[in-house]
Amino acid sequence: MSLEIRIAAPEDAFAACTVLRRSITECCVADHKDDPAILGAWLGNKTPQTVASWFESPTNYSLVALKDGAVIGVSLLTGAGKLALCYLLPEARGLGAGKAMLAKVEETACNWGVKAVQLHSTATGEEFFASQGYVRSGHVRSPYGVDTIFFWKQLDRGAAPDTSQRKRFCNCNSA
Repeated sequence: MSLEIRIAAPEDAFAACTVLRRSITECCVADHKDDPAILGAWLGNKTPQTVASWFESPTNYSLVALKDGAVIGVSLLTGAGKLALCYLLPEARGLGAGKAMLAKVEETACNWGVKAVQLHSTATGEEFFASQGYVRSGHVRSPYGVDTIFFWKQLDRGAAPDTSQRKRFCNCNSA
């Protein structure tokens, strides 16, 4: 098996769209519960044209994972440090492609000066992100009707938090 992680190109959009749609439909049943309204809303923007536009955006860092030359995974990091996509084909789970994409995303985020990566995970992906050092920080309802888990991961582990620039919201401790 040959596994490769590389920057996504617009030509990868059709295959990446297939990954997204199959992963959501087949792997995230616990999240969408086969509800046609939720699935329709969640899959609504997962078209090759939209995915190609995400890949072309200069503010996004998009990756595809390939096994023997075929796209099996897709991830996307926004310039704000949000992991907006991290999906695999059902048969590609457990091969290490998710971990490999996540490592490249985190490396890029560090190079951009991003202090922490954040994401909204499905229940299906929750244990994966927790096992990669992401911290659960509450629940958020997605626009398409799925309860998600908000995760974040600090990337600048060696730096102490800078508290000198924090705004004071009241004068109660100013004495």
